[in-house]
Amino acid sequence: MLYYLFEYLEQQFQFPGASLFGFLTFRAAVAIILSLLISTIFGKRIIRFLQKQQVGETIRDLGLEGQVEKAGTPTMGGIIIILATLIPVLLLAKLENIYIILLVVTTIWMGTIGFIDDYIKKFKNNKEGLKGRFKVLGQVGLGIIIGATMYFHDDVTIKEKLPEEQQSVLLAEDPDISPSKLFEVEGKSTKTTIPFVKGNEFDYADLITWISPEMSKYAWIIFILASIFIITAVSNGANLTDGIDGLAAGTSAIIVLTLGIFAWVSGNIIFSDYLDIMYIPRVEEITIYIAAFVGALIGFLWYNAYPAQVFMGDTGSLTIGGIIAVIAIAVRKEWLIPVLCGIFLAENLSVMMQVSYFKYTRKKYGEGRRIFKMSPLHHHYQKSGYHESKIVTRFWIIGILLAIISIVTLKIR
Repeated sequence: MLYYLFEYLEQQFQFPGASLFGFLTFRAAVAIILSLLISTIFGKRIIRFLQKQQVGETIRDLGLEGQVEKAGTPTMGGIIIILATLIPVLLLAKLENIYIILLVVTTIWMGTIGFIDDYIKKFKNNKEGLKGRFKVLGQVGLGIIIGATMYFHDDVTIKEKLPEEQQSVLLAEDPDISPSKLFEVEGKSTKTTIPFVKGNEFDYADLITWISPEMSKYAWIIFILASIFIITAVSNGANLTDGIDGLAAGTSAIIVLTLGIFAWVSGNIIFSDYLDIMYIPRVEEITIYIAAFVGALIGFLWYNAYPAQVFMGDTGSLTIGGIIAVIAIAVRKEWLIPVLCGIFLAENLSVMMQVSYFKYTRKKYGEGRRIFKMSPLHHHYQKSGYHESKIVTRFWIIGILLAIISIVTLKIR
């Protein structure tokens, strides 16, 4: 809203300093500062409110060190992250931008699912919370909305570089030609980025056009199914990662900051030309959302770092996972998630492997056996005697390493 106000002041009255709001970098800087202030200053008030409402975490005795002391710590702190993200976005972003709209919808949608789950656990005395099938139904519903909008909406387009022969001709005619002239006309596409393969690009339509070229008109089905899978997997991964103080928030901040770099370069035609990647018009506005989100996560860490004064609950973890998935899909980096979100993947796989192996050995030997001392993976290290602060720090370091590898894939082909 402030963006539109200062745009009006600049156009009508040449108001001093109003033009600053036209710069993406300035608005992103203001967004991260504002979200940090909201999450740290008002976060404390929200924590006190949750304490008054007796929204305390019920801890199951899993035999983990320091577990008992966490009983009664306020949960549903994801509300802090949601508010600290949405308020700066509503003030500073271009609200007509389709990518901003999708991210706002995602935040509210997944936040609502998580809130219902936490509400049932705390106020209905049901430790299971919202039934798993309803969570999955909500994730699938969001996947359909995101996939269908990304495929059919007119503002979701890409520009690819012209063939090298045409580029050579144009550069020969005018060595100082604008980079925008070296790109094709803006158009719809089901292409995405896939790391470590030639060209770093993959078209969803290729999965069915081998049957017949006419099958390309059904590529939207494949794209929506991929969106459903990615959103469900990442949101569940974030949910499983939220098991010890500061792990999910810190890891997510690293992931989102990396996606912010991808959004910035993909939405800038000069950087797209230099890095030889697809140019995605209008996606750069996501940078404002990402700046606010990173600020909210870091501000939340002020209270969530060991020893935690508040837990995010499913209100926060499901929302975080959903936002990360949608940003990745928007910047066409969704198949980089296994690398970038390697922590989430490891947590997911540890649970799947543990459960599968336990069931298999129980059926075969009459007694269930385990691969890990406990799953998800971070609990295995707790059982091994590592303090949770050390586990979190080392997971953050691994997350930074994975982020660097992800950025390097821009040039590895």
